[in-house]
Amino acid sequence: MSAARVGVVTFPGTLDDQDAARAVRHVGGEAVPLWHADPDLKGVDAVFLPGGFSYGDYLRCGAISRFAPLMEELIPAARAGLPVLGTCNGFQILCEAHLLPGALMRNAGLHYICRDQGIRVENTTTPWTSDFTEGQEIVLPVKHGEGRYVADQATLEALEAGGQVVFRYVGGNPNGSLNDIAGIRNEAGNIVGLMPHPEHAVEDLTGAPSTDGRGFFTSILKKLVNA
Repeated sequence: MSAARVGVVTFPGTLDDQDAARAVRHVGGEAVPLWHADPDLKGVDAVFLPGGFSYGDYLRCGAISRFAPLMEELIPAARAGLPVLGTCNGFQILCEAHLLPGALMRNAGLHYICRDQGIRVENTTTPWTSDFTEGQEIVLPVKHGEGRYVADQATLEALEAGGQVVFRYVGGNPNGSLNDIAGIRNEAGNIVGLMPHPEHAVEDLTGAPSTDGRGFFTSILKKLVNA
């Protein structure tokens, strides 16, 4: 598994890049730092877009990051099949880049939410979810102010019909997301975005609510090693 190279992107204002890199290393992968201003993916096998407040969340969350030089390389690579996972701000960036449909808006009630959250795995066919079982309920931290997933009715119906809803909130919807959606994938399945943070739930040492986040990283490493 050590040959699998997962790029971890850092934008100005990114908070969780080191957590993501640690999670990759924790399961035996090589974490490769990717800088927003450098249009070079360094030959990585997959990319992780971590959470934070890129560019201070000015304009809209992820709206400026979407135009970073690195994204000029990442967007066509993702469309060509490169596995990409975006969590929280990373999910917002993927939507702004039109790699995933819909948008993330202010939470219902307009409060910032920080808590442990139950989610249900709805799809295990992606490179990031194959180590889970369909219907499995896991617990991951959430921490966001703009996590309410919205899309027009036609898009929602297409997501549901096409099996593109990957995660759904259980035990209460923290932000008012339509259809309790916590995470989605693109039609091809190589791009996944979700609001919860798997990188914060990989080992007991950190006091995380679970180690359920490990499944994301073991999934992608197995996919890359067996490719």
